[in-house]
Amino acid sequence: MPKQEAPIQQLSDFLPPATFPVVSAYLHRYKIHLTITRQRQSILGDYRHQTVSRNHRISINGNLNPFAFLITLLHEIAHLLAFEQYGKRIASHGKEWKLVYSNLLQQFLEQKLFPENIETALIKSLKKPAASSCAEDGLIRELRKYDKIKNGHKLVEEVPVDTLFRLTDGRVFKMGEKLRKRYKCLEVSSRKIYLFSPVYEVELV
Repeated sequence: MPKQEAPIQQLSDFLPPATFPVVSAYLHRYKIHLTITRQRQSILGDYRHQTVSRNHRISINGNLNPFAFLITLLHEIAHLLAFEQYGKRIASHGKEWKLVYSNLLQQFLEQKLFPENIETALIKSLKKPAASSCAEDGLIRELRKYDKIKNGHKLVEEVPVDTLFRLTDGRVFKMGEKLRKRYKCLEVSSRKIYLFSPVYEVELV
């Protein structure tokens, strides 16, 4: 499914209740060209700054649950605001972006727009925002509770030892032991060892 521009009236279908007016105000104010795209494994959202011929552009994965969608959108809007305030020479996820993102997220937290469990995880993340939206392990676990049921899909930490699981690229692994913060898994075809994040989502074979 190619990228599709999100009609502003339909955007509310992707957002948590009561958040559409606040989000749409940002889209209108900064003339953001928002597109909703298919699932991308490497990123959840993307921002491209304004040029002479094109408006600010943001794309968000359309398969995210409403709370993950909102957090990802705020992450990308923070890039826009940091660009507007500090210019394009700042680091992508440097101190300027972290300050802007924290302030933006705080505005939404003050309005009590998130469930308590997500709010708690977000408050913890404000101390050190991650370069990837929804990247903190604790936040991922809480957000996943609001995903639609995915038969056969689990987080790596939920997979029993010696169980086979598959990645989206088709590679099959055998679950191994935990080494500090990551899990040691064997790729069946190559017999190579890989380390997986505990909150990486996989499909049971």
